[in-house]
Amino acid sequence: MRIICTQENLNKGLGIASHIASRNVTLPILNNVLIKASDGMIKLMATNLEMGISAVIRGKVESEGEFTIQARLIAEYINLLPRENVELSLEGDNLNIKCGNYKTFIKGMAAGDFPLIPEIEKNNEVIMDAGDFKKAISQVMFAVTLDEARPEISGIYFSFSGKTLTMVGTDSYRLAEKKVNLKNGATEDKNIIVPLKTVQEVYRILSDDVGNEISLFVNDNQILFRFNGEVELISRLIEGQYPDYQQILPENSKTQAKVNVNDFMRVIKSASLFCKPGINDVKLAISGDKKSVIVASLNSSVGENVVNVEAEITGEDNEAVFNFRYLLDGLNNLDTADVSLELISGNAPGVLKSAGDNSYLYVIMPIRQ
Repeated sequence: MRIICTQENLNKGLGIASHIASRNVTLPILNNVLIKASDGMIKLMATNLEMGISAVIRGKVESEGEFTIQARLIAEYINLLPRENVELSLEGDNLNIKCGNYKTFIKGMAAGDFPLIPEIEKNNEVIMDAGDFKKAISQVMFAVTLDEARPEISGIYFSFSGKTLTMVGTDSYRLAEKKVNLKNGATEDKNIIVPLKTVQEVYRILSDDVGNEISLFVNDNQILFRFNGEVELISRLIEGQYPDYQQILPENSKTQAKVNVNDFMRVIKSASLFCKPGINDVKLAISGDKKSVIVASLNSSVGENVVNVEAEITGEDNEAVFNFRYLLDGLNNLDTADVSLELISGNAPGVLKSAGDNSYLYVIMPIRQ
């Protein structure tokens, strides 16, 4: 094997592919990235057996072959090289690397033991705007936590219906739902659960320049994400039934308060300094007479804090107690300047919505007094 490509192309490809190579003592080959040169293409591949990734980079293939090399080592080394052409050539169990005045070799392993990354039929393609999908991921994944006892909520729920993808994340204490428009529409309705780590990896890849669109392909137990036709990530899906979260979504509310997001966050942060340790409780009281949301917290060993934040109030006076961290998480992920806070009572879930945007909502369970 002998290939030549730019340091920039190789560095970007390794940055994408090497990230999921796992530090595995039982199967050392999983620590490696597979470099494959064939049919005039250079492909970099890695897997942790749950996910597999491949990235095609532009370059010149002078002789075909394949070899695996320690992923983190080569990625960090290539990142340090000057922006010149890099020549990779295989000699026995060594990969020789030349770039400008740099010349080295790294010991690796034959490609024969590298796990086969499964293929998936590219039928029923779903296409989305990459920027919209990245934003949707960020608005949902923060609400998910890894729970071995409940694996079905250790991922993000994807529900395809017509030209809409609904994404949901929850940890039982709060829930985020985001609707994303599809460019081509799903050919069939489908509900799946994508592991959190997979979605986090997709988000990381989308942070690079990987084109304006992303394609999804789904079968019974796998999902494939394709970026710009050059990068593909395949992952297992989580088996099981996602909770019927629609049951906890309030159908209506008795009180609505429209508040400036930045003002609301500042007040909640000030209240957090006076919360009871471990409880993180802040009390929100909505007052129509005062046209404000009164944010209060009390810690007998520290002091008390009460602040009124101006709001447009609709409905009756109401109050509830929430975990301030969960409130801030929701407010941080709104896209608009104003938030609509909706309450039924102090014992029912509260809802945060972007004012004027029905595509996103955040549900938070109250702290019962």
